[in-house]
Amino acid sequence: MDEAQRRYGDMFTLRITHEGTWVFLSHPDAVKQVFTGDPRLLHAGEANIVLLPVLGSNSVLLLDDDAHMAQRKLMLPPFHGERMRGYERTMAEAAAREIERWPAGQPLAAWPTMQAITLEVIVRTVFGVRDRARIDRMAEALRGSLTLASQPLRMAVLAAFGPRRVAKAGWWRARIEPTDELIYEEIRERRGAADLDDRDDILSMLLRARHENGSEMSDEELRDELMTLLVAGHETTATALAWALEALTHHPAVLERLRDEIDAGDDAYLDAVIKETLRLRPVIALVLRRLVEPMEIGGRMLPAGVNVAPSIYLLHRRADVYDEPRASRPERFLDNPPGTYTWIPFGGGVRRCLGASFAQFEMKVVLREVVSRLDLRAARPQQEARVRRAIVFAPARGGEVVAAPRAGRPATQPLPVP
Repeated sequence: MDEAQRRYGDMFTLRITHEGTWVFLSHPDAVKQVFTGDPRLLHAGEANIVLLPVLGSNSVLLLDDDAHMAQRKLMLPPFHGERMRGYERTMAEAAAREIERWPAGQPLAAWPTMQAITLEVIVRTVFGVRDRARIDRMAEALRGSLTLASQPLRMAVLAAFGPRRVAKAGWWRARIEPTDELIYEEIRERRGAADLDDRDDILSMLLRARHENGSEMSDEELRDELMTLLVAGHETTATALAWALEALTHHPAVLERLRDEIDAGDDAYLDAVIKETLRLRPVIALVLRRLVEPMEIGGRMLPAGVNVAPSIYLLHRRADVYDEPRASRPERFLDNPPGTYTWIPFGGGVRRCLGASFAQFEMKVVLREVVSRLDLRAARPQQEARVRRAIVFAPARGGEVVAAPRAGRPATQPLPVP
């Protein structure tokens, strides 16, 4: 992307095997055109078809037009601000339990720990699983399926054979079905739960949701949306957290200020650190829309069938938008809120990620736990390069840090699961 932008400017074309023509965009005006354009002519679901074998055909990420809006309405209530804040204790407990296991004074890849935290949060908040043994059982099954979905070789197979063929292949079904069986088991048990109306987990809320015609969501719909939440809310948030810790250890002044403000009970700088992490190290490189009809974007007429790709990575590095765009400066967001069309780690328009607020809130809770409990430093002098892990950009060494209990802070005990 860097090289193509240098050679061709803010708009360039790639032709990708089995994926057709992609037109990359990095100017805010062109990005705004895409995000404010008629969604009937800019299909995100069609462009995301590569995710079909994992998410299923009912996923809100793979639907377009009226079907997408109907499903999105059902998915919105669980992410309401007040309800989301009710998950704070769950997030803090999961974080505290994991970081208490970190070896003092030894280099450690933060990414696996962040994955364990975000996976437990998903199991407890989305599925509402409360029993420790059941949490571990479900987390292990989900970890296997999510690892399968993120392996580069599997993604290469998807590209070579096409997602529709792979979704029906016996070898794929054999790998994904153990997780499906657990999800369907949870759905069946929850449908018959006497306390369904009193539960605040996302599965229970989706079971209570109704389509406009009064019908409830089918087991297949629920499975696909739950898998969507798992994929979208686990790997991405864990990766963003690993990047945040990697960046903090290489910018000691930022880390010191963050620790002081957390100790003082002020979250403003913590919010800024999260926004700067997502700006400088976006987990996803781009978003996609497929043109249903010819459309003028960025001053050029593009044909139907083209995928337009607003580049999160390139947009976030524009010198005409951000001073010193490659420098890590969280304070840039203290007085200037991020722009709708210049800060897009969660996409934009009617397709903006449903879990954006949930992800940022979880990052805030987890980082607060880590920074308030541990002294951190970089494991190596150099910052880590990016590596592709399926659709995400991850730290090459897993976000290596060296941690030790904070001096003067009393030792803490692992928090129990309620």
